[in-house]
Amino acid sequence: MTEALLAVENLTVRFPIRQGLLRRPASLRAVSEVSFALAPGEILGLVGESGSGKTTIGLCALGLAAPTSGRVLFRSQDISLLGRDAQKEFRKAVQPIFQDPYASLDPRMSIEAIIAEPLVIHGLAPTRAARRERVAALMEEVGLSPALARRLPHQLSGGQRQRVGIARALASDPVLLVADEPVSALDVSIAAQVTNLLIALQRRRHLAMILIAHDLAMVGYAADRVMVLYLGRVMESAPARQIFAAPRHPYTQALLAAIPEAEGGRLLLEGELPSPLAPPSGCVFRTRCRFAEPACAGEVPPLLARGTGRFVACRRAEDPAVRPQSAAA
Repeated sequence: MTEALLAVENLTVRFPIRQGLLRRPASLRAVSEVSFALAPGEILGLVGESGSGKTTIGLCALGLAAPTSGRVLFRSQDISLLGRDAQKEFRKAVQPIFQDPYASLDPRMSIEAIIAEPLVIHGLAPTRAARRERVAALMEEVGLSPALARRLPHQLSGGQRQRVGIARALASDPVLLVADEPVSALDVSIAAQVTNLLIALQRRRHLAMILIAHDLAMVGYAADRVMVLYLGRVMESAPARQIFAAPRHPYTQALLAAIPEAEGGRLLLEGELPSPLAPPSGCVFRTRCRFAEPACAGEVPPLLARGTGRFVACRRAEDPAVRPQSAAA
């Protein structure tokens, strides 16, 4: 069995806040007891509505947010315990791709300087000539003309700026990319091109990737496995093909029903997302679930195996009324 490149163990993240007129201290639980392992060269898709904890998990995987409890292991090492040299190697090996292709680029730096920055930090190209050669190669790899190297970010289109961000992420030769909504700010046609580019780069370089998105169709197209999150908890986790062929959790079914080309007969999502400051007791999805019953409020349903590679957190997952007719054991 291949050793996990990245392992997240019982990750819980709470953010202290103050609320009300008296600014009383409170705690916002962004992520609750999330666990998964990512193999080299694997793409894991994280999907769910805003506030589901996707971005927080990504930040923890990058070492940019600290767990309240639980651990993030990279090559079997707890990233919170890494020394200075090991931390620098981790930063080199794990790179982010941000959502906003303009805000993530320094408007005062040329495209060449932006892409070359990781090369300078990690000492990967000691001379200016070597850096220029490497930047030109990276630009060509992501579909940009090296002639754009002297331009500033505002002189490029949104799609071109996102390609710059991807080239910068690749500059340090990472083994893992954390892509947080990498195409949500782009036009549909450009988003498709960038998605195809990411998949091509992932295959060519054998990169592992955490792909965070609202768009379940895009994630299903790109990812090997999909993890569905709601209010910081995992509702369902399975290979992408299983998720699309036979979603087992009512929330997953509702997300799939929202895809324009989805087949009919699946549940539509109703109601408003509860506040993460006061999530429902028991199953956090029960207040929007058509199959909820009084017992669903009693305890948090455990994430249990429901077939090969599939895990579902629903006490009625085996109920024929909930389970789609096409679902296999």
